[in-house]
Amino acid sequence: MVAPETRLVVDIVNGQKFRGHSLPYLPNATTTLAKVADGAPVELTPRPGDRPAVDIEAEPEGLLVLVYQSATATLTYREFDKFLAFVAHKDLPASREIHLARGLPESGFRESYTRFSKALVAVGDGAGADRRLGLETELVALANPYTDSPEGGLPVRLFYRDAPRSDAQIEIFEKDPEGEVYITTTRTDGQGVARIPVQPGHFYMLDAVVLREPGPELAAETGAVWESLWANLTFAVPDAH
Repeated sequence: MVAPETRLVVDIVNGQKFRGHSLPYLPNATTTLAKVADGAPVELTPRPGDRPAVDIEAEPEGLLVLVYQSATATLTYREFDKFLAFVAHKDLPASREIHLARGLPESGFRESYTRFSKALVAVGDGAGADRRLGLETELVALANPYTDSPEGGLPVRLFYRDAPRSDAQIEIFEKDPEGEVYITTTRTDGQGVARIPVQPGHFYMLDAVVLREPGPELAAETGAVWESLWANLTFAVPDAH
């Protein structure tokens, strides 16, 4: 939450539970970095190496959406149990049997991953609405956490490609005013909607993961045998409406 027409400074952070280290802006690690107010997305063009990655003048009053899509990166699993723990934690459609049935090794295999992140920022009163921006997987807030009542929770819709994603897990990271972080999960309904319990004065980060076999081109380019797509949405709920 920032005052209108003041500096808005935002880090790209790699970490867990609202903790981590800030990353410099690297063009070859970034597919999209943009802001959305009332109109079409406006591309942000930091200088290579800038940290924080975003340092701009905030818009006039309203809801500002910051959008970040990473370039595709890879990781290598040396231990099969770590992969199995990941898919179990994220409730993903993979298992030892599925993996081995594809003729894949139990160690030394690669996963590619891409992050699709949005942050809702209140400028002044924060009035406005989030909307679908066409990311391959995307979380969209169906209410405004800065102006709508927190009673009953914040409804969000999860998309994959062009359709709502039903019966999918959303992980909820909640940070209270003392800095304690709590993690829970919920699931989307048949319309891809989940209602996130929220409390005044708390910060929230949501994520939902798609796991799939990579296409032939990506597999040849990266050597990956699995591909994960991460939808992320970050916002705060003010102390009082």
